[in-house]
Amino acid sequence: MTFRPAFIAAPVLVMGYGIVRLVDGLDGVRGPGPAWTIGHLAFVGALIAFISVFWQMRRMAGGRALATVCATAGTLGALALITQFSIDLAAGFLATDNYGMSMIIYDVRTLPGISQLAYDFGPYAFYLGQLVLVVLLAAQRRVKLWTPVLVLADLATPFIDKDLIPLGSALLLVSFLPLARGTAAAVTPAQPVPALA
Repeated sequence: MTFRPAFIAAPVLVMGYGIVRLVDGLDGVRGPGPAWTIGHLAFVGALIAFISVFWQMRRMAGGRALATVCATAGTLGALALITQFSIDLAAGFLATDNYGMSMIIYDVRTLPGISQLAYDFGPYAFYLGQLVLVVLLAAQRRVKLWTPVLVLADLATPFIDKDLIPLGSALLLVSFLPLARGTAAAVTPAQPVPALA
């Protein structure tokens, strides 16, 4: 049985970010400080793990065009989010209070192309790529049909309330466990892939 640690690392690190974020906000203000830095570093680590996850899911889905496009989109979205979180980290290091940090982030966001790349549009490629890859695996019966439902629930939680990130990441961890354990095998030439892939 193949063990794929990235499928565990990604949701666990997102959960770590969500928990640290809750702790950071207990005083009513988030950042700057150790909690801000630790949480953001955890999320950057999760995004790096997700890049590995996307390309492993592409391989499991047969490596065809749609899976490759989705893995590429997910990777570009992850890089956009890494850019966003790197800006937040730098602002946290440079500022002495929340207001100063917010102003630094605002100044960077107003630079040409930065808002569109790292905040407004780029990150959505991460969510869409991830979801379609899981749907492809479900269509090929390489994961259970409830797996895309849990992934969608995880992706929706930050849009409902960012305080729900730990819950969403727990759902993602459950959906990724079969993939981590290697029970969803990669497609080989002896295992034809349906036309949907």
